[in-house]
Amino acid sequence: MGYFCNLRQDEILKPERNRELRRASWIGIIGNSFLAIFKIVIGFISGSLAVIGDGIDTLSDVLTYFITLFTTRLISKPPDCKYPYGYRKAETISTKVLSFIIFFAGAQLLISTGSRLLSGEEREMPSIIAIYVTILSIFGKVILAAWQFKIGKRTDSSMIIANAKNMRNDILISASVLIGLVFTFILNMPILDIITAMFVSLWIIKVAFNIFQETNMELMDGMQDTELYFKVFKEVDKVKGAHNPHRLRIRKLADVYLIAMDIEVDSSYTVSQAHEIAMQVEDRLKANIPNIYDVLIHIEPYGNIEKNEAFGLSKDNIK
Repeated sequence: MGYFCNLRQDEILKPERNRELRRASWIGIIGNSFLAIFKIVIGFISGSLAVIGDGIDTLSDVLTYFITLFTTRLISKPPDCKYPYGYRKAETISTKVLSFIIFFAGAQLLISTGSRLLSGEEREMPSIIAIYVTILSIFGKVILAAWQFKIGKRTDSSMIIANAKNMRNDILISASVLIGLVFTFILNMPILDIITAMFVSLWIIKVAFNIFQETNMELMDGMQDTELYFKVFKEVDKVKGAHNPHRLRIRKLADVYLIAMDIEVDSSYTVSQAHEIAMQVEDRLKANIPNIYDVLIHIEPYGNIEKNEAFGLSKDNIK
């Protein structure tokens, strides 16, 4: 037996947001591809492992933006019978995948530089050109990171913000490479180039772990911004006839929120009157709290007590 799915699509798809995410992804791919190829080639020519490691990190950024581009196409799909909430959680999952890619890039660099350091082979001084390409890389990453942060905050995209954070850390990585190269030439100690590359790899691993941690809360349907609960209670209290909002749950799907809660109304009200109060609550929440996709309200008679309510928040248990 088949079922007909008639799910709302207009608000959750946000075509303008998806276009911005695609544009941000393509600019990230093109910009990082140029920087990665440039740094890796010059790194081999100059003989600098630190510059090669910096280039590998930038090359991983290209892969992350391809994942972002694919995810942008996926989240643009409308809700259906399999995924009635839509596909926006794919953005959070994608961010989690990006953290693994960044981690493995850092781990691979750590292994290769560690092996080189312990091998005891004679090391040559890198060429001075390694310094120039690193300076160019820093300027390029500053421009890309600033632009990506701007798009990520405007669209409230965890993917783009994660990529922007990664590129912001790339600036620090390139700066550390530059410092390592300068000291390598000043002290005439080529081993410093390898040690710098190892520190770069450890920093890459740290960034990956931080991004991994940041996505855990959203996947567990947690809320980073707990002030949102207080805002909901505040708005409900302003609706005449709505009492004791409780069992409040808020889920985040990428940049939009789904709110579910119970409210109490006078037991003498008709179904139509109780429904009207619930609609007033929903309209007030959508008018005063941005990015709300849906509000689900369960009506109870005033003074009702449910002993088995094991989840959700009320004014008494929120902190």
